[in-house]
Amino acid sequence: MRILMLFCCCFILYFCSTAQVVEPPATTTEQQLENITENNEDMETEDDSYLQQMQQLLRNPVNLNSATEAELKDLRVLTPIQVQQLLVYRNFFGNFINIYELQAVPSWDVETIRKLRAYVTVSTAFNLSESFGERLTGGNHTLLLRATQVLERSKGYLVDPASGNSYYPGSPQRIFFRYKYVYKNLLQYGIVGDKDAGEQFLKGKQKAGFDFYSAHIFARNIGIIKSLAIGDFTVNMGQGLTQWQSLAFKKSADIVNVKRQADVLRPYNSAGEINFHRGLGVTLSKNNWQATLFGSYRRIDGNLNSDTSQTEDDFISSLQISGYHRTKSESDDKGVQRQLAFGGNFSYQRNRLHIGINGIQYSFKLPLMKGSEPYNKYALSGKAFGNYSIDYSYTFRNLHFFGEAAMTNKSATAFVNGIIMSASTLVDISMVYRNIQPAYQSLYTTAFTESTYPTNEKGLFAGVTIRPSTAWRFDAYADFYRFPWLRFRVDAPTTGSDYLVQATYRPNKQLEIYMRYRTESKPINVNPDPQLPLSPILAQPRQNWRTQASYRVSTEWTLKTRTEIVWFDKKGSQAEQGYLAYFDIGYKPVFKPLSGSLRLQYFETEGYNSRLYAFENDVLYSFSIPVFYDKGFRYYLNLNYDVNKKITVWGKFAQTIYRDKNVIGSGLDEIKGNRRTEAKLQVMYKF
Repeated sequence: MRILMLFCCCFILYFCSTAQVVEPPATTTEQQLENITENNEDMETEDDSYLQQMQQLLRNPVNLNSATEAELKDLRVLTPIQVQQLLVYRNFFGNFINIYELQAVPSWDVETIRKLRAYVTVSTAFNLSESFGERLTGGNHTLLLRATQVLERSKGYLVDPASGNSYYPGSPQRIFFRYKYVYKNLLQYGIVGDKDAGEQFLKGKQKAGFDFYSAHIFARNIGIIKSLAIGDFTVNMGQGLTQWQSLAFKKSADIVNVKRQADVLRPYNSAGEINFHRGLGVTLSKNNWQATLFGSYRRIDGNLNSDTSQTEDDFISSLQISGYHRTKSESDDKGVQRQLAFGGNFSYQRNRLHIGINGIQYSFKLPLMKGSEPYNKYALSGKAFGNYSIDYSYTFRNLHFFGEAAMTNKSATAFVNGIIMSASTLVDISMVYRNIQPAYQSLYTTAFTESTYPTNEKGLFAGVTIRPSTAWRFDAYADFYRFPWLRFRVDAPTTGSDYLVQATYRPNKQLEIYMRYRTESKPINVNPDPQLPLSPILAQPRQNWRTQASYRVSTEWTLKTRTEIVWFDKKGSQAEQGYLAYFDIGYKPVFKPLSGSLRLQYFETEGYNSRLYAFENDVLYSFSIPVFYDKGFRYYLNLNYDVNKKITVWGKFAQTIYRDKNVIGSGLDEIKGNRRTEAKLQVMYKF
């Protein structure tokens, strides 16, 4: 009977795969990364751990016959319901005979299997004790070097008349290197060095070479030790209210991707200088119980305020998160604050029930003391604080419940609760409710909220995905939120809303088209009057329409195009409109060493409020999401060449040409002229 069922599944999946794209589509991930950049005030994330993980899975796919629940969740493709259904199916029928048998797992469909095919396998589970001796010798070594530069000289590299030196004492190149050793998913170690453009190298305040160094050793599955982290690592607990340092997505067309899912400890070896811990962490696992303990001590950047009258102690007015140490003031902020952090997680997992207890405590050398502005009333202050929470998840048939309840050492509370429901094979539904007090504050967290950080917010999110046929998919969500207290540039409690509708059409393996409409209304200060203690608040609606199409001409050539229009405050006094269109050509042969992509783009907006974002392909382990406003053209060329089996070279050349502008940028990044040109070169050596 099972052989007959497997034969039918193979036939169905083979028939459908001839009408589907074999490689997993990147459109949803691109949208999520664009949203992160927009919400973080145009700051692109430097955490490339997600891209590293996907490349590692291509080399060492997850074995579905031995994969744990944590490993399945780590794929970031499956919903909690799909994970549970696969485990139940495997426990009942035994190991999978073939990957095509996945079609028989309840709640799994062709699209899900198509996304996973490159990252999973079906084979006999290996014996850990037999492979343990290979951990130190059987892995892969890689050395990656990357150099990036804006070719035009900005004001920061010109001579400062006051000192006779340039504002930026370092060279205009950004240099990044990473050495890493990896043995499957069991052992990895490495070191990272990063120098930003304008920072010195082997001189001045960077006599040690790179401005930033990171090193780590990370091992898994050593007896009862599930994870062991030495050096730099990230901590992820609950639903992001207490601690979440890995890359996490928020609202997007991926409606069911609303739950935080990751191991508590993960290795860190990215260029970002802020969002990680440095010390020691260990996770112990026995039967249904798991315990994680970690400790970290770091020097972090802060704005130091010294009292020359000696009547008060020095204090930190703000923690700096840019990671730049170019100018004297930026260099003076480097490492002035000392941060001690320790905490842990204790969890119980039985069948479909999970319960966890989380806690983290911080201690600083210098006290935090924000400014006296009203919106800073509940900001972090003092030399010590802590966050504690309980998180849970439970799957009942086609329903998955999850949430986290947290509080600070000052008894401020925060709640996030959600549900994911597979209403049928054609319909998925998700809902998330959050209620976070203004006094709730945390560090290194990212929950499913409208704001960047979980504080001062109440809201309800509801989304639905409908798949009426193999060719069509419809996604929609509505999010209503309220900020009970003041925020930066918002001098009153406010409410907002966000709606999205997206239709995706994929009739065959060559063509994919999606159309998206999004409308958002978020109040903000307008026309501030210096005579008034508070600025007037007005809602500023923003509508956006996007159409994107991708067509695979052959196994080697792919064409892609996007057209996007944005309306800001369409019927208001600050009305603006923006437009963007681009055309991509991609060349990726199967057995030839050279591949590449080319983009031609035009954009035109009436101001910064009508700005637009567009994800750009880049060198391996890197991506770019520039912000576009004013009028201009942009083009870029990516090339990838495999010199041999050990050496691979990537290059990117990009240029933005503005119309009717003689100056680009502002401050020390100001460039005279109407062109901004970026060049990037990367080399990777495998041994």
